[in-house]
Amino acid sequence: MQSLLQRRVIFVGGKGGVGKTSTAAALAVLAARRGKRVLVISTDPAHSLGDAVDRPIGDRITGITAGIWGLEIDPDQQARNHIRAVSEHMKQLAAPEMHAELDRQMALAAHSPGAAEAALLERVARLLLEEADNYDLLIFDTAPTGHTLRLLSLPEAMAAWTDGLLNHNQRSEQLGKVLKHLTPQGSRAEVPTPFDDPETDPFAGMESRTRKIAETLLERRRLFHRARRLMTDPAHTAFVFVLTPERMPIVETERAVKALRQFSIPILGAVINRVLPEDADGDFLARRREQESRYLAQIGTTLKGLDCVRLPMLEADIGGLDQLEELADHLAAAGLGKD
Repeated sequence: MQSLLQRRVIFVGGKGGVGKTSTAAALAVLAARRGKRVLVISTDPAHSLGDAVDRPIGDRITGITAGIWGLEIDPDQQARNHIRAVSEHMKQLAAPEMHAELDRQMALAAHSPGAAEAALLERVARLLLEEADNYDLLIFDTAPTGHTLRLLSLPEAMAAWTDGLLNHNQRSEQLGKVLKHLTPQGSRAEVPTPFDDPETDPFAGMESRTRKIAETLLERRRLFHRARRLMTDPAHTAFVFVLTPERMPIVETERAVKALRQFSIPILGAVINRVLPEDADGDFLARRREQESRYLAQIGTTLKGLDCVRLPMLEADIGGLDQLEELADHLAAAGLGKD
């Protein structure tokens, strides 16, 4: 993974508890040593980025140390903001007497499965596009694997929801025109999915309120299309898995690799964390090392074709910049600091 830090975006993922956050933060330290401006973004609802750097961060871009900034996205607040915005747009489609019921349904939707992921997806997409000129590298410390995979599958689901909303209102002739250009059944030359090239504006001449609604929906699709294009560009983006030499992380990583490949996300490699140091001794550690060697061999087979580096188990937990500097030294020794 010598070329990892040449990317503009790195997603760090894996099973909960394997050291994703400390690895993401150490990569930021290593990149900052090379003069890069780095923003580390935590999308895990159980944030630990602040703990790793031993300072509060929260849902705002916060300076950590020279060349490194951090952000912990609050998915619940994102969901509330998202639902509020959707509600306002839907009220433009509904009769005034329906607004109270719409508010009630939107309040329920804020607590529904997927609401936080949908809002988070939009925030991630905007960060990818809006912060690109402010930083040399964006590092996303993602949630545990299953959450991340749901996040990556949401654009298609959100497109279906948008189409269903428009379809419900197609009694309006003008909204029917919107539907014609926004759904897969419509003109294939326009915007059938969020990931097709959406450069045509088919809404000239529409009544202003309808045009505003249509443009909002089209803007969201364009947002996801542009973000997805960056995420699937191997010269721009890389996904790195973190795992430990244990059975469950290996199994989960194997499944996640297959799933991400279905989404065409470029996977550059894996960091095998907490490998026992060679100088660790004692009968107990000898037995652990024997088991570990089998798991390391299994990782080599399971992740064949991916570049894997190993990080040793440290004497103390990560809890500040000094330990992150040490972890960054190990990453550099593994070749990640080279071009």
